[in-house]
Amino acid sequence: MPETTPDYLRAVLTSRVYEVAIETPLTEARRLSRRIGHRVWIKREDLQPVFSFKLRGAYNKMAALTPAERAAGVLAVSAGNHAQGVALAARELGCKATIVMPSTTPSIKVDAVAAFGADIVLEGDGYDAAAAVGRRLAAERGLTFVHPYDDPAVIAGQGTVAMELLRQHPGALDAVFIPVGGGGLAAGMAAYIKALRPEIRVIGVEPEDAACLDAALKAGEPVTLDQVGLFVDGVAVKRIGDHTFKVLRECIDEMVLVNTDEICAAIKDMFDDTRVVLEPAGALALAGLKRYAAGLQAPAALCAVASGANMNFDRLRHVAERAEIGESHEAVFGVEIPEQPGSFLRFCRAIGARSVTEFNYRYTPAAAAQIYVGLALRRGAAERQELLAMLRQEGYRVSDYTDNELAKLHVRH
Repeated sequence: MPETTPDYLRAVLTSRVYEVAIETPLTEARRLSRRIGHRVWIKREDLQPVFSFKLRGAYNKMAALTPAERAAGVLAVSAGNHAQGVALAARELGCKATIVMPSTTPSIKVDAVAAFGADIVLEGDGYDAAAAVGRRLAAERGLTFVHPYDDPAVIAGQGTVAMELLRQHPGALDAVFIPVGGGGLAAGMAAYIKALRPEIRVIGVEPEDAACLDAALKAGEPVTLDQVGLFVDGVAVKRIGDHTFKVLRECIDEMVLVNTDEICAAIKDMFDDTRVVLEPAGALALAGLKRYAAGLQAPAALCAVASGANMNFDRLRHVAERAEIGESHEAVFGVEIPEQPGSFLRFCRAIGARSVTEFNYRYTPAAAAQIYVGLALRRGAAERQELLAMLRQEGYRVSDYTDNELAKLHVRH
């Protein structure tokens, strides 16, 4: 048993989260379960008052402050969900909150924080840049810094998600999938699960372009990534926390990395089962569950944490487009065709009775034209490979852009 577990077990059990948080339900994703051949449960942290688990850790930390510390006020740095938790906690505890948010934060999260009465400072193009500003302001103004993840009280508060989960599902459970940004939720949940149910595999899930825990586990210590992607803004962290890493290196069994298309597909899966639209970070664990489940030989009982639902409405079109690729329902090709009459008709005949989901063409005076085409698939990845081989057999020069992030973003947006 890791030495950190006994202290965190006690801290989780005594956390003061239910003065603001609710015990969220554990629901079975029946439609998804039937489709992938495993029983899938979702821990619904999207149903919290701020639509995210983050208020648990924020309130637990702030409830433990001294009267003098509360009177002076608190400061937090967050892409949005932790900010809402701190702002709500400050309102309930009667203290002043200043929130530093990256300038890239979705407006829905900025507006939600403002609604709780907090002062907002928008600085930096990501969490790390905003954090530098936040620490400076906290020191200058004498404010207590409420860290979004790397604080024992925050970790313990997030661990109450696991406390509820194990009580709600006392039966056999093979694996729990937890999204990882700075690691607060994963550390709190992993410590609690391994203390009580060590047979359950605890699996962390990160985006491929923001995998700070995976990098740290491979290096044996926290490392700072050069850059991180911003699509999954809730976990866009360059370096895992020091406190969280000490727990996770002992308690995490495995890491799963997923791409943008898989995350978008998981958002759609959640909508199909519950009619709820998760934010990208909120669907991260479910995307990891699906990738992991694809490699299992026998049916398993699996649970993923739906960590948040603060989705900007204007992102929905992008998510819908990418979800089709994430489920292998669409192939995206770059094809060279002769720049002469009849070439397009010949190409249409070659692809047969398939729906065209995307088409881009630019005239060039050269002998060959480049087209970019999306094609609907009925049989997933196998059909994609068959189509690719068929087009090449017909004499076309074809590039498969289905998994090329830069190509998809450049043409579609």
